[in-house]
Amino acid sequence: MEIKINKTTAPKTKPPVVGLPFGKEFTDHMFLMDYDAATGWHDPRIVPYAPIQLELGAVVFHYGQEIFEGMKAYRTKEGNIQMFRPIENIRRMNNTAERLCVPPIDEQDFMQALKTLLEVEKDWVPSEEGTSLYIRPLTIATESQLGVHASQKYLFAIICCVVDKYYKEGLNPVKIMVEDHDVRAVRGGTGYTKCGANYAISLRAGEVAAKKGFSQVLWLDGVHQKYVEEVGSMNVMFKIAGKIVTPSLDGSILPGVTRKSCLELLRSWGMEVEERLLSIDELIEAAQSGALEEAWGTGTAAVISPIGELYFHDKGYTIAGNKIGPVSQKLYDTLTGIQWGTAPDTFGWVEPVC
Repeated sequence: MEIKINKTTAPKTKPPVVGLPFGKEFTDHMFLMDYDAATGWHDPRIVPYAPIQLELGAVVFHYGQEIFEGMKAYRTKEGNIQMFRPIENIRRMNNTAERLCVPPIDEQDFMQALKTLLEVEKDWVPSEEGTSLYIRPLTIATESQLGVHASQKYLFAIICCVVDKYYKEGLNPVKIMVEDHDVRAVRGGTGYTKCGANYAISLRAGEVAAKKGFSQVLWLDGVHQKYVEEVGSMNVMFKIAGKIVTPSLDGSILPGVTRKSCLELLRSWGMEVEERLLSIDELIEAAQSGALEEAWGTGTAAVISPIGELYFHDKGYTIAGNKIGPVSQKLYDTLTGIQWGTAPDTFGWVEPVC
């Protein structure tokens, strides 16, 4: 794939990274590529970051045909830039594309687009401890028509923003409220994909939880409202009586890259791991008996988010003394060590860029 590069003549002044709000400061350039049914994907280019122009009749506005991913680039102490398991994000985005009737992108072309943009924006990858460059690939339907069918035109883009460490004051446990009214997803729907509808539908419960002083909600399944699924926009894991238990991927749960990495690490450490249905009743019983030893969320932004308190039916349950547990801490230290190049990459997860 031949990528045209048009660099900006007015680069922005890079802001101090420490204390920077997440997702607010975008870099100088973006990658764009167009699709139409007759030509396929074409005109790959890197251009100055700027607003795009769309007709109000574009399918993305009316029928929600849009998909995205989230990943990061890291600068090592030697000054090199690397990504963490980007092929997993590429394949997941193509899996999402299939569900939303969006044309997939060749894996090699996708990887080339990522690396070329990062090479252009290499000076934006920060070096301060815990900082990184967040990468957001996305595809939107651009055909202007109000008929309910898949668009014949699309725009694929990659934008980047500088981000500080997720936890400003250390890896502190969060308070979680179990959501037993709204549901996030059902099997056969889009729960396993990364599309905007999954996040829009979660906002109401998140707003209610925030007003009550909780950081996130713990979602239950959409059919029985009985089985644990995700926490906020992250996968979730529990250490119950020495075993690691996480909800199985049954079509309504996002197959997280961090989730997959955690499971592979845990099994390599000889820990017993169960991917299965976990009812909220079983979880609360474990919390009451003391068998619930640790709980944490997993995701790209936070990596590991320890859960210190769980609330269900107006009753609170403290987990691990409201402190981060040893397994959560080891996972966080190992994953971030691999990502920033301070720990050995024995799994071959790192993708060098430049």
